[in-house]
Amino acid sequence: MRLLRNTILTLVLLAAFALIIFWAFVPAMVEKSSNPVGTGGPYPVSDAAAALHKTLIIGDLHADPLLWSRDLSVRGNRGQVDIPRLIEGNVALQVFSAVTKSPAGQNYEENSAEAFDNITALAFGQRWPIATWTSLLARAEHQAKKLHDVEAASNGRLKIIKTRADLEEVLAARANGTEITGGILGIEGAHPLESDIGNLDRIVAAGYRVIALQHFFDNALGGSLHGTSNQGLTDFGKQVVQEVAARDLILDIAHSSPQVAEDVMALTDIPLIVSHTGVQAHCDVKRNYPDPLMKRIAATGGVIGMGYWDEVTCGDSTPRGIAKMIKAAIELVGEDHVALGSDFDGSVGTEFDTSELAALTNALMDIDLTETQIRKVMGENMLRVLRARLK
Repeated sequence: MRLLRNTILTLVLLAAFALIIFWAFVPAMVEKSSNPVGTGGPYPVSDAAAALHKTLIIGDLHADPLLWSRDLSVRGNRGQVDIPRLIEGNVALQVFSAVTKSPAGQNYEENSAEAFDNITALAFGQRWPIATWTSLLARAEHQAKKLHDVEAASNGRLKIIKTRADLEEVLAARANGTEITGGILGIEGAHPLESDIGNLDRIVAAGYRVIALQHFFDNALGGSLHGTSNQGLTDFGKQVVQEVAARDLILDIAHSSPQVAEDVMALTDIPLIVSHTGVQAHCDVKRNYPDPLMKRIAATGGVIGMGYWDEVTCGDSTPRGIAKMIKAAIELVGEDHVALGSDFDGSVGTEFDTSELAALTNALMDIDLTETQIRKVMGENMLRVLRARLK
């Protein structure tokens, strides 16, 4: 009996030790492998590009650093975004998106909503609160709290933007020389509503202002671009869209099925965003909406955020490759409707991190975009939509 007790105790201690090692090392290893930064830099930045870059209002419609366990108030040695690197890159406005569900085997062609959820494992591995292991709403609220904690620890270098007044405060501070970035919270897919329109109040109370409808799978609101149904908005989805349009919120149709996008445009007259994507005019892949649909989305007064990863750039995600995609997007939808949507820290490899954005300004100059076009794409178009929607 004593031998059995000792054996059980030994096994328990070994299991506890293994769990401690897992929690201490594995999440960081997963993040580092999921969000690599290429070794091709540093990329050229001329004196003229550096001077122009310092004067730009730069905005990024989509990044996912809240998914990971890093302290974003300090400069990290992995990943692509944190507050010090945003300051170094002169980023004025950054949307921080909350990923709350991600199917195993995730791909751009077809995913089942019933597949094993990777975020469940990540929540356990990163020791998120127990409620987040089963509740998508709790995951969204937890990630919002993380950004509020970063704001508190940032020594004034991050301000979460919830209102038009907050936005103007950040811009005024930057105009006076303060090193500060404005953070806007967004949900990547509205499944954290958990099929209850009342939960939109909790999402808004947590600080979220950008509401995406789908991610990589069909949900209670309708079909995903990467789901199995190709359906449009459900009755619940229509209810959510109408409620988002009625409030001071920004509606994001990135990852939604083309039919959902059509249904949204039929229901609303607000400027829409596709927060992170490419254009088929430059890279003809399913991840990018068809060009005629992109034109109609732009016609809402909205913006299309250009991503920084290989699958939307057709393999050239260097600053010059992204600049070429931006030029193609301008030719497709017009210079007033193209923005940045990096997808930094979204389990994608990129060729540079957010501290190196001056290289993109340099590349845009090299392909002969005008200063006006560069200013619009780098942030002024995004700013216009924020001003139109935030109250």
